[in-house]
Amino acid sequence: MKKNDLAERLASRTRTTPGVAADQLDRIVHHIIQSLKEGKPASLPGLGVFTPLNRKPGFRFEAQPGKTSRGRAKS
Repeated sequence: MKKNDLAERLASRTRTTPGVAADQLDRIVHHIIQSLKEGKPASLPGLGVFTPLNRKPGFRFEAQPGKTSRGRAKS
């Protein structure tokens, strides 16, 4: 899914314009990147946590009962 697709979905669900939604997405991504640069995790409630791992950003999905999942963020 591309940023424009996400922005359009966010806009329709929040009753804003795609431009406003794209700005919101940019702020979220900026916050995640800034937190990782500072060596802090960035949480997305209900989805998972971006964590700084060995100087490269990583992403950990929130565990579901009986499951553990780990992945790497794409650059």
